[in-house]
Amino acid sequence: MTYPATESAATAPASSADSARASLEALRTEIGKAVVGQDSAVTGLVVALLCRGHVLLEGVPGVAKTLLVRALAASLELDTKRVQFTPDLMPSDVTGSLVYDARTAEFSFQNGPVFTNLLLADEINRTPPKTQSSLLEAMEERQVTVDGTPRALPEPFLVAATMNPVEYEGTYPLPEAQLDRFLLKLTVPLPSRQDEIGVLTRHAAGFNPRDLHAAGVRPVAGPSELDAAREAVTHVTVSPEIAGYVVDICRATRESPSLTLGVSPRGATALLATARAWAWLTGRDYVTPDDVKALALPTLRHRVQLRPEAEMEGVTADSVITAILTHVPVPR
Repeated sequence: MTYPATESAATAPASSADSARASLEALRTEIGKAVVGQDSAVTGLVVALLCRGHVLLEGVPGVAKTLLVRALAASLELDTKRVQFTPDLMPSDVTGSLVYDARTAEFSFQNGPVFTNLLLADEINRTPPKTQSSLLEAMEERQVTVDGTPRALPEPFLVAATMNPVEYEGTYPLPEAQLDRFLLKLTVPLPSRQDEIGVLTRHAAGFNPRDLHAAGVRPVAGPSELDAAREAVTHVTVSPEIAGYVVDICRATRESPSLTLGVSPRGATALLATARAWAWLTGRDYVTPDDVKALALPTLRHRVQLRPEAEMEGVTADSVITAILTHVPVPR
């Protein structure tokens, strides 16, 4: 199987694309000044930005999920806001609302926290479905509609929603339709022993997670580099064999005896998009089967639903997808 070269030089100059790639690669070093480890989560967030997608971050409290998003925003010179989702949070608390001005006797719109570049939706499953759904239009259409008037959100726009995987009392699980709106589901694990020692060493030396500027985090890229990178990703070549490989993986999830719900065609397009972004980040202008495999778990794990009996036997979404990747023929 051969991978044809792209014609990106005509629309995305190589120098611009290479400069954008170098800037995005520098994010790891810059974010590393604030967050120890978690390279895979950093990469996932960058991939989501390149694909104009959103991210679900799953991890126990205290593994630097909030700090990770704040450090990413600081490294990209983007605006960020945080919303703590609670049972009494109203949709207008997220999107904004009309406020009456007694001086002018008129209503004016007051922006909610969703009007930002990186929105951190903390513990999104702790708020009722009505408030959860207030993000759906923002995530899909990149706008919010209040009193019949649509209002565009800033560009770029990314929702990074966090979930606690071990505490379910008083939570409202996200329905499959809403989970499917997230491009990636990233797990943020506990750090290794060496990384945890590094965290304590930094704090002992005076590191303040609330002051990223003092920690030395500086912008290494901006909206212009991100735009150039997104343009370059659109010129990454996808061969018919790779497209067929992605479809075969997704169709296999629909036939798995361990699953009641497989990956939809939207999930297949998401896997193709993330594989293209990963291929570009690694310096190639074509997608390989390894690119698809590298992004399969974070792109698909939240798009499948386990059968109750499989879940009772200890089967996980990751184990099912891993088995499928093992059995689906790889194009040569």
